[in-house]
Amino acid sequence: MRPGRLRATLGLAAALAAAGCASLPPAIRPGPRPAAAAPAPPPAAATAAPEPRVVIRRVPVRVSCVPKTLPTAPVYPDTDAALRASAGAADRYQLMAAGRILRQRRLAELERIVDGCR
Repeated sequence: MRPGRLRATLGLAAALAAAGCASLPPAIRPGPRPAAAAPAPPPAAATAAPEPRVVIRRVPVRVSCVPKTLPTAPVYPDTDAALRASAGAADRYQLMAAGRILRQRRLAELERIVDGCR
């Protein structure tokens, strides 16, 4: 190669390399070299570890608002089997009336308990 042509090729290569570095994003661009690390400071005087603390956490205990004395549901007399086995309409009516009275009492008792829970 001729010396003039060699110089032109090297000049072109250097210009392309410089342009390539300028187009890199800042995260990739080579930056200045880091300075030599500073010597580590001497270890501090031995310090005692802090004393452990005892932390008492109070967790609320869930308390049932349904009293233990709440009776189980009564046996209602107006079951399907009892209504089918009844002799007539008057007997079925009496069974349904008795069942309704028991349900109303039970519902009143349960509503009183639920109101106490709120």
